[in-house]
Amino acid sequence: MIFAFHLIDRPDGADLRQRVRPAHKDYLAAMADRVAFAGPLTEDDGKTMIGSLLVIDFEDRAAAMRWMTDEPFTKAGLYQTVSVLPFTNLWPQKAGFPPA
Repeated sequence: MIFAFHLIDRPDGADLRQRVRPAHKDYLAAMADRVAFAGPLTEDDGKTMIGSLLVIDFEDRAAAMRWMTDEPFTKAGLYQTVSVLPFTNLWPQKAGFPPA
């Protein structure tokens, strides 16, 4: 089952995000074959990171929540709000791919 993680940083989290980001990326990369898409949420400038959007396939909600508990940004206390919802992809992705 695919789950969408909508995660918003706490207001003072910019420095913490930068410090923990390498560990976060390594943790996410360890399950790259199950990631539908992932990346930072930003301000309108497209650069200032304010959260994360992750869409990942898990066996069930319990597995998704176990993964989230050990996620480095979560462990560091970065996120102010966390929403984890089942997601059904009904539209073939045509846009939003990273540059080649």
